Amino acid sequence: MAQVEATTERVVGADAETVFDAIADYSGTRAKLLPEHFSEYEVREGGDGEGTLVHWKLQATSKRVRDCLLEVSEPADGELVEKDRNSSMVTTWRVTPAGEGKSRVVVHTTWQGAGGIGGFFEKTFAPKGLGRIYDQVLDKLATEVEK
Repeated sequence: MAQVEATTERVVGADAETVFDAIADYSGTRAKLLPEHFSEYEVREGGDGEGTLVHWKLQATSKRVRDCLLEVSEPADGELVEKDRNSSMVTTWRVTPAGEGKSRVVVHTTWQGAGGIGGFFEKTFAPKGLGRIYDQVLDKLATEVEK
């Protein structure tokens, strides 16, 4: 099995604290940021950053749906990590200042991919697909925090 990685980033027109707070607000803002690829969204514990347990289904393709149960941690300032209890998937959000009233948001996801020819196709195409999904999340995030 090969490790698969997908990274997306964007500079948004709001300070880092505002942006991080929006991303970490699972009981409020986060649900507004998710495109149609996410369903069955439910906060099961917590709801604000560290200690949150959140569930959703992620439909990456017409045939591939991931049932995600994510434990949220904040290992460093401006960093939010979502570890899926149901798979090897880990998504890390990093928010850093990017000039006056701006922030850079980087979303990095890794998981252990399949082996064989299926793994080759997963490693080739999945990062682009997931990147497109997280581009939509970052679009909605920018709209939300730049109000």
